[in-house]
Amino acid sequence: MDRPGAVAQLRVALRRFVAEHDVDGEHWCVALSGGPDSLALTAVAAQLRPTTALIVDHRLQAGSGTVAATARDQAMALGCVDAQVVSVGVGSAGGPEAAARAARYEALEHARAGALVLLGHTLDDQAETVLLGLGRGSGARSIAGMVAYDAPWCRPLLGVRRSVTHAACAESGLTPWRDPQNDDPRFTRVRLRTEVLPLLDDVLAGGVAEALARTATALREDTDALDAIATDIATDIAVGADLAVATLTVLPAAVRRRVIRRWLLEGGAAGLTDAQIRSVDALVTAWRGQGGVAVPSAMTRRRLFAGRRGEVLTLYREPVAD
Repeated sequence: MDRPGAVAQLRVALRRFVAEHDVDGEHWCVALSGGPDSLALTAVAAQLRPTTALIVDHRLQAGSGTVAATARDQAMALGCVDAQVVSVGVGSAGGPEAAARAARYEALEHARAGALVLLGHTLDDQAETVLLGLGRGSGARSIAGMVAYDAPWCRPLLGVRRSVTHAACAESGLTPWRDPQNDDPRFTRVRLRTEVLPLLDDVLAGGVAEALARTATALREDTDALDAIATDIATDIAVGADLAVATLTVLPAAVRRRVIRRWLLEGGAAGLTDAQIRSVDALVTAWRGQGGVAVPSAMTRRRLFAGRRGEVLTLYREPVAD
């Protein structure tokens, strides 16, 4: 039997996603950049359910307004019920890629009007994300990749190769926008895409992207299960806003560190790394009277610390020195 066409493959992937995750609602949005992945997704989504295209103009490149306007026109021609261009300002926190991503998600959150948002991330994007996580060495959570469904964000194409979305555009007579940044070797993800993954495919005889995506799925399942266990335990061992050390010490390391992570986040921490969590864990497992561990938070004038006082872990704040 002949393999179904690219558009048919995307339609099957989207319908399977809706069924597996029980995605309800009469209307959804799709984040449209104008590139092949999001354009192909928009074409399929608009045929299945009333769809609003949300086009974020980051205003980082000359002619970005024209690109956004073209994407809007394409969305309406594909049958979307609405297409909105949202212009944003991009800061510098975390580097250009992270800053643009933060601005984009904030804009989508404001514009979606309560609807779910379909994102065009593919299996190739997932493989690149896993490699980035490996490079950071931040533990299983960073290697687990992107979540397929984390309302309102939906990624129905995580099991679809990028080549399929490109073929779907060609099959449908669509002309996608080619982002010049996708060929710029100054960006780490571009070098992973154009240099590292092809080399790994050559050395390991192919199938690397699929293997990385499978790894992400397996780790995501393990991480979710351990997080659920840690949540139940954290509720039982909390002493007010503190954590009882005696109960922590008997837990398996993977569960204990998840309990600590959850406790830190609930106490105001943000952007935690594996190294920081392990430093707080050492207050339990290697206690020698050491002082508190500074952990990142959204506060600007006060620093957040995790420390040990007797038989409990506690959080406290200190003013930032001028």
